[in-house]
Amino acid sequence: MKSAWRRALTPPQPPEAHPSPPRAETAPQDPAEQVSIVQAALYRDGVRVSAPDSLAETFRELREQPSGMAWIGLARPTESELLSLAAEFDLHPLAVEDAMEAHQRPKLERYGDTLFVVLRAARYLDALEEVDFGELHVFVGPDFVITVRHGAAPDLSAVRHRMEETPELLKLGPEAVLYAILDAVVDGYAPVVSGVQNDIDEIETEVFRGDPAVSRRIYELSREMVEFQRATRPLVGMLHGLIAGFSKYDTDEELQRYLRDVADHVTHTSERVDVFRQALSDILTVNATLVTQQQNAEMRALAEAGFEQNEEIKKISSWAAILFAPTLVGTIYGMNFEHMPELGWSLGYPFAIGLMGIVCVSLYVIFKRRDWL
Repeated sequence: MKSAWRRALTPPQPPEAHPSPPRAETAPQDPAEQVSIVQAALYRDGVRVSAPDSLAETFRELREQPSGMAWIGLARPTESELLSLAAEFDLHPLAVEDAMEAHQRPKLERYGDTLFVVLRAARYLDALEEVDFGELHVFVGPDFVITVRHGAAPDLSAVRHRMEETPELLKLGPEAVLYAILDAVVDGYAPVVSGVQNDIDEIETEVFRGDPAVSRRIYELSREMVEFQRATRPLVGMLHGLIAGFSKYDTDEELQRYLRDVADHVTHTSERVDVFRQALSDILTVNATLVTQQQNAEMRALAEAGFEQNEEIKKISSWAAILFAPTLVGTIYGMNFEHMPELGWSLGYPFAIGLMGIVCVSLYVIFKRRDWL
């Protein structure tokens, strides 16, 4: 997503070297090595004048330079660090409490002359095919910008680097930094949108292939889209709120254009997320229908197999009954007892054979009429 802000932040010639090189504003991977103060720098007229190593030094130098601006970046700060910032810059206790606890919804609140902004950044992890969400809190005052980051995204070092390369924009003050951060967060949504679109295309293919694991993938992606929607939808209202305050707070016209561009991008992203949620809901319905049809087909196949097996059992049982009658008669008259009825009868043998035949034919007719044979 190429915005006017990003294009404006690309000067034809690089500026002069800064007093100290910027450090990457990315959170350490090992919690044991975590450093809360990622970077602190003071600026005057859009140019970096110093990069203090501690909050105390930053406070002291800012007091000595009334016309300067402090830009302090923190990653998962401690309570004492936030309290020291609150005391130095007169931050509202409710905003400080939100920054400590994290897990806040995106919002924009104004406490006196300080603006408190909560943003939800997102990045797409190609290897895991997942969306990773981070949380960013921004305090914007008359002469300071404080960023408190909870998570790996966004990469604010890139924002700082671009702003320092464009001093004519940076000298517009803390509002320019806020708008640059907003633009970076919104631009970070573009790879997520592309990655999710690819996932949905793959899911559609898996659904019609009958992949049994696709239901879980649909569910997990739907949950991520819910989180993505929670990150983008409030941001639309926040940006329109900032736009509505242009005249009241005498916002620079150049910054107004940049903010409108960011608002257009986040509106487009929010609409895409809504489309994704609806698409996933429709895919889930189609998948459930296909699964039901497959289960019905399997049940029908089992029923047909059971019916065929039952027919075979009927045939086997019928023939077994037919053969049982002569076997019974032959068994009784084959016991070789001396005193048995009809043993001396000259017609005994033909009678026994005829009886066997009559019984067998009778059973055959009965079973045939019942369609067992």
